[in-house]
Amino acid sequence: MTTLTESSVAGNDDRRDNNQNQQNAAAHKLMVALDVDGTLVDHDGHMSVPVREAAQDVVAAGHHVTIATGRSLNAALPIIEHIGIDNGYAVCSNGGVTLRLDSSLSDGYEIVHKATFDPGPVLRALRQRLPSAKYALEDVDGNFLSTERFQDMSFGVEAIGVDFQTMLKATAVRVVVFSAENTPEEFNTAVRHIGLAGVTYSVGWTAWLDIAAAGVTKASALEHLRGRLDIEAHRTVAVGDGRNDIEMLTWAARGVAMGQAPAEVIAAADEVTHSVFDDGAAHVLRSLLL
Repeated sequence: MTTLTESSVAGNDDRRDNNQNQQNAAAHKLMVALDVDGTLVDHDGHMSVPVREAAQDVVAAGHHVTIATGRSLNAALPIIEHIGIDNGYAVCSNGGVTLRLDSSLSDGYEIVHKATFDPGPVLRALRQRLPSAKYALEDVDGNFLSTERFQDMSFGVEAIGVDFQTMLKATAVRVVVFSAENTPEEFNTAVRHIGLAGVTYSVGWTAWLDIAAAGVTKASALEHLRGRLDIEAHRTVAVGDGRNDIEMLTWAARGVAMGQAPAEVIAAADEVTHSVFDDGAAHVLRSLLL
């Protein structure tokens, strides 16, 4: 009887110790949000070995690594696979689509949230001001509709050519506008002049515009996930380089801008790392393992 009691107490102590260790480990986990283009990969879509290995090591350490990208679902999945995220979450289409990654699912993921909007008013306003621009739209089913054979690697699927009127009638997750005939400065001026209302938008490196539903950004999707994961706000890290990363960098407790980022992105960050060409993301990721 005595032996059973001692054994039982020791077993309870072991379980308490294990539970405490698990709680301590969970308390030290970070939520790490990573942009893709210009952060994990260069502008040719290449991910260096140091960046890949650093990302894989942070995933293996048990941190909640979350891809947060302007890319659509199919264009984001190869990056997710490349850095070894089998289970977790990903934010695509600048916050318009959130995935739950689960290796036990047939596709390896499920869509847990989509933010949609009526693109008609903004498309009409843009078309009037930028008649020669190219337009593409990600619809609610994950298809891309486009004018003038507009295609980009961020779409992840072959765009379907449609007329502008067909595009106006679609329900959108993401709208992309590109102008080859305008300088970035002219394009920015045109966009500001239009005064887009009822949507969230960001201007890219070139004459490129990404549009999402009102209030939808990478940061809004990440904040929802932070609550779901029960991660304390001070344990969040984000790394990015584009204007569509500004909200994400200010959302994170530690927001890191890539070295080649525009001035307004750097101004929104807490610190700056090396450029994408010098494996800046790897330096940040390695610091999380110290």
